[in-house]
Amino acid sequence: MTRPLSKIAPDWWDYTTLEPELLQDAARLTAQDLAELSRPGFQVRFHDTLEEFFLAEALEYIGAWKQATPDNPVGICGPIGPTEQLPLVALLVNALGLKLQNAHFWGMDEWFQEGRETPREHPLSFERADRELCFDRIHPELAMPESNLHFPKANTDLYESTWETVRCAVMQGGQGEIKHWAFNDPVRRTGAYKDSPPSPAEFRKLGTRVVELHPLTLVQNARTSGGGNIPLVPTHALTVGPKQTWLAEQVSIWHPGHHDNPFGMRLTALMISKGIADSACPMSLLAEHPNVVFHYYRGAIGTCEAEMH
Repeated sequence: MTRPLSKIAPDWWDYTTLEPELLQDAARLTAQDLAELSRPGFQVRFHDTLEEFFLAEALEYIGAWKQATPDNPVGICGPIGPTEQLPLVALLVNALGLKLQNAHFWGMDEWFQEGRETPREHPLSFERADRELCFDRIHPELAMPESNLHFPKANTDLYESTWETVRCAVMQGGQGEIKHWAFNDPVRRTGAYKDSPPSPAEFRKLGTRVVELHPLTLVQNARTSGGGNIPLVPTHALTVGPKQTWLAEQVSIWHPGHHDNPFGMRLTALMISKGIADSACPMSLLAEHPNVVFHYYRGAIGTCEAEMH
């Protein structure tokens, strides 16, 4: 049966092309239902305050970096969105006196313009945000060597090679309104994908690459980072791929409530719990990863009931 056109952007695939019954089931989930979606390989955890939420996220950096030794370099891959954990990471490293000589960090993604990664001077630069909010705040005697900081570049070879030589203990991420992690957006509905999106197996083979961003991703990033100024947001980005994601020992997704909405936070959890993988909803592909944790700020779970404002 032909899948419906997207209600957001008819030339694209996205979650609005999924089975209506699945979308309805997701909308009906209560907070208790969300908790009960945990299964082996997929855990749902709640945090009662934002302070607890972002501290727990920051502690994942510390837990990963404490494992690093000269013979066993260990890193974490982290997002821009959320960012509130980043200053806490620096505070913890400094307070604990944690030396990061053998620790590594991968930035998840970066904007792409005019044939190259967006320079650090750009106001929306993800590398700039990581450095200013976290790494520049760490005491020099504890700081991570520059060679251990890995940010996606137009030539992705070096970035990808580090994933083969350094163990990634955790890949953190947020969830965008288009249901992506990093910028693994759904694809345009054209060519080989006119009638169906890429299969999960095909999508999982994708490495770090340049992607064209779904229109909803542009709207979201304008809202969260540019005061709604959509022309400010680049249309393409570099993003860590599913190939690298499956090298991470754990994928940890953080839902503070201001990136995606109550419906989206339910839909992807339901699909992962039930083993429903569909690249029109990229986050659902994590149904096939062996160790995924969803973290929710309890105050953001909300409901999907109709409500006039």
